[in-house]
Amino acid sequence: MFLQGIFPPITTPFFPDGTVYVKKLERNVEHYSKTPIAGIVVLGSTGEAILLSDEERREVLKTAISAAAPHKVMIAGTGVESAAETLRLTEYAATLGYDVAMVRTPHYYRSQMKPKNMLAFYRFVADRSPLPVIIYNFPQATAYDIPAELVLELAEHPNLIGIKESSGDVEKVEKMVTGTGHVKRSVTVSETSEAITARMLKTAKNYGQSGEFVLVGALAGDGPKSSSSSVTVVSGMKTRQKQIGFQVLVGAAHKFHPSLEAGAVGAILAFADAAPTACYEIYAAWKEGDRTLAALKQERIRGAAERIGAEFSIPGIKYAMDFNGYYGGIPRSPLLPVTAEIKVEIENLLRDIRN
Repeated sequence: MFLQGIFPPITTPFFPDGTVYVKKLERNVEHYSKTPIAGIVVLGSTGEAILLSDEERREVLKTAISAAAPHKVMIAGTGVESAAETLRLTEYAATLGYDVAMVRTPHYYRSQMKPKNMLAFYRFVADRSPLPVIIYNFPQATAYDIPAELVLELAEHPNLIGIKESSGDVEKVEKMVTGTGHVKRSVTVSETSEAITARMLKTAKNYGQSGEFVLVGALAGDGPKSSSSSVTVVSGMKTRQKQIGFQVLVGAAHKFHPSLEAGAVGAILAFADAAPTACYEIYAAWKEGDRTLAALKQERIRGAAERIGAEFSIPGIKYAMDFNGYYGGIPRSPLLPVTAEIKVEIENLLRDIRN
């Protein structure tokens, strides 16, 4: 799966009594689907996945993908402490049509999380997962920071296609990108190098298109072509093969542009829950080669992203969403809503970053 651009790790809305507010979740996903984001992450840390029951996690996964546009890459957060339970949730996500599984580092027994333990955990999941897997490193929450050297070793596994690196360590990003430079994989993308999702192909097929690959040259009577760069038609869509490496996505919005310069291909940003377009503008400017504009766009959100995302965390993100036209609502206990004083600060931080 081709991962690039911005992926908001969406929040889980709750009723005042703490139950999941399904209708608001659907509305948020539909709203995000109309923005220029590349895809959506469901059940990440910002989704309060660790505070949900297994039944609730499954309900959230099912609701979100049902409301998502077919052209958005859907990433399911399926990591739990047990390798076996991680695999079960990953298999469930696959039955729903998710494109990628994001598996956070197990951490509760962190003193035992030696390299051999982490290698065994990720290889167990990746060997059996029906979905490609990305590692999720979030040391601010887990108090475990997976070493770059271990990531380089895991990157050799054909079903481990990338990492979400949320430490904010730009030097580590560069080290991982450089150290995995030899990893090359072929993925199917659109004619304009956009990701092709399984749901996109299924949707096209349901509208009566063929689900088989057809060489465009053959359609024109030019005979078959064997080049990997040949354009083909899949379910009525022009596609081609693209060579990619191990894909590093980052999670620190206030360091997004430096991370792109270090080799990251995109980001999974909690701040994008409240301001997806503002985050996308950094990526778009950088992608077009305008480093000056990308730096300006980065500076525009830097203070707000660091204060709201990194310091106020989920309660702050949820209020920022409310302020910017999404439904944030309350977090689940033991998290508490932000105070009136913090609400005013968030409003001031976002005054020039309206969605």
